[in-house]
Amino acid sequence: MAEILPQPKMPPASDLFEQAEQGHSLWQDAWHRLRKNHMAVIGGIFILIMGIASFFGPMMVEHGYQEQNLELRETPPSADHLLGTDKLGRDLLARVLYGGRISLTVGLVATAVSLTIGVLYGTVSGYCGGKTDAVMMRLVDILYALPFTIFVILLMVFFGRDIRLMFVAIGAVEWLTMARIVRGQVLSLRQQEFIEACIALGLPMWKIILRHLAPNVLGPVIVYSTLTIPAVMLLEAFLSFLGLGVQEPMCSWGSLIKEGAEIMEEAPWLLLFPGSLFAATLFSLNFLGDGLRDALDPRASKD
Repeated sequence: MAEILPQPKMPPASDLFEQAEQGHSLWQDAWHRLRKNHMAVIGGIFILIMGIASFFGPMMVEHGYQEQNLELRETPPSADHLLGTDKLGRDLLARVLYGGRISLTVGLVATAVSLTIGVLYGTVSGYCGGKTDAVMMRLVDILYALPFTIFVILLMVFFGRDIRLMFVAIGAVEWLTMARIVRGQVLSLRQQEFIEACIALGLPMWKIILRHLAPNVLGPVIVYSTLTIPAVMLLEAFLSFLGLGVQEPMCSWGSLIKEGAEIMEEAPWLLLFPGSLFAATLFSLNFLGDGLRDALDPRASKD
């Protein structure tokens, strides 16, 4: 008789499962690619540090941002005033941190307003298509032709220089590009099988837009939001430079740069410190936006 050879012992199913290659989601792949982009990581860390310092720093500084001491006006950086004082003897460190709070808040809130309007408008336009899409996009073209900076200035002049109005005014003129981006994404998505299945199931349009289309354009929205924040901060700085932004005793980086530019020959530190922080923040936001754009690109090769 032929000898029966012993069968090889199979490893447990749990071991086979652990040895199997684990799949990765789009967000896991994006995070992996983002971590390899050193400039984007540095930019993100800097933005995080500036956000924490701006929102919590003024509470920890010895001098308040409104506290005046005319005997110490335009004092250079010293042990008591690390960044010096301004023309009214106010501590520049406290004012720079408080100004960062205002500038970052304007950037975040105005960007949130613009993204809310742009995403909803672009999604409805792309999903409806036809004449509705044509009319909505022609309206966007007309609004593009308007001088937005002058439009914001007119709003500020007629309705008062309220910082809350500035949030809405800036956000209301920054949504057009996002609307076009989202519309293009939705035009390609609405031909997909899962959208046709939703229509066949009789789901209402608002549910299809909010639950199925809007989440699938989240990648471009995140990328564009990081590029919109510096644009909004620049617009706020421009308005503050013209004297139409935040009013005394409040301050933003734009108003501090304006004050420093007026007496830069006598007190250069009043322009150097807020200008440097403002420029570094804008660079960091752009580096982070570029990194997110590359990381969230679905055509990027997987490692």
